[in-house]
Amino acid sequence: MIYRVLAINPGSTSTKIAVYDDINPVFEKTLRHDPAELEPFGGIIEQYEFRKNLVLEAMRENGVEPNTLHAAVGRGGLLRSVPGGTWKISQNMLRDLKDPNLWGRIHASNLGSFIAKAIADELSIPAFIVDPVVVDEFDDIARISGIPEIERKSLFHALNIRYLHRLVAAEQGKSFDQINTIGVHMGGGISVAAIKQGRVVDVNNALLGMGPFSPQRAGALPIGDLLDMAFSGEWDKKKLTSYLTKTAGLMAYLGTDSGIEINKRINAGDQYAAKIQDAMCYQVAKEIGASAAVLEGKVDVIFLSGGLVYNHSIVDSIQKRAGFIAPFVLYPGEKEMEALSQGGVRVLKGEEEAKDYPY
Repeated sequence: MIYRVLAINPGSTSTKIAVYDDINPVFEKTLRHDPAELEPFGGIIEQYEFRKNLVLEAMRENGVEPNTLHAAVGRGGLLRSVPGGTWKISQNMLRDLKDPNLWGRIHASNLGSFIAKAIADELSIPAFIVDPVVVDEFDDIARISGIPEIERKSLFHALNIRYLHRLVAAEQGKSFDQINTIGVHMGGGISVAAIKQGRVVDVNNALLGMGPFSPQRAGALPIGDLLDMAFSGEWDKKKLTSYLTKTAGLMAYLGTDSGIEINKRINAGDQYAAKIQDAMCYQVAKEIGASAAVLEGKVDVIFLSGGLVYNHSIVDSIQKRAGFIAPFVLYPGEKEMEALSQGGVRVLKGEEEAKDYPY
């Protein structure tokens, strides 16, 4: 039997949707939202009915009737930490996704569960999320930070990285849990994950504090100097957090987070831009080296994904420094919509058991 699955991945001003028949895409579309049309809803969660109707309309415009679906899958947002896998969307999960106190904010990706659940309930089909950003499979030793008041947290590009680990294993003729990889995703933020037999045992916090700087984020910073900034009187917490997560990294040094623009500058002879970009690659390679240490040098493959992988100079710089560890495999861009849909397909085919949200 062929299973048809709807995948929904909301962003702050867009909603990506896709329908797959097993592994084959029927259509993919990005719905753009003018901030002005979202403003009347007040909060993010209040947008779900509006976005749900747009999703259903887009499906019909592309020749997909809702009653042909077998499952709806939403992007998992900032809920409580869970192991990797496909999860049933429950009322308890929706409750947590509405709680800004869990992670200090509500992200647009939280909407995916609400939209998927609403569509699924109307059709009496199951609703899932797959590998939310809060996937936590750390070894206990990885949680220790240096002071007991702070515990290292797992927050990364889990959906794309875990799916690509699955693809790499299949290409190696092995199952998901028979291979060790280091997975790197390089977009607005950067995740570098040590994956031991299918489990992400360590990874940098790709949002704030740990790992390499990225096009938008600061990564790990010297603590003393950061404290000086924080207590200088020029910053409050909200302003400093925004700077470190949205306009730091390449944006702070070069005034842009566009890899295309930076590449143009480098090709035109801008040595400063070349140095800053190479510094980012240097830090990524260092983090890969750290992940190799976590895996005790037993690394089958290092894979790179994300928009920055289209930039050959970035890839070459990282491979030059870390290529001795293991072979590299490149996945330019991301496979998030495929990853969402295939999580649902695996459950429908009986290849994976959907988990109950444990809270």
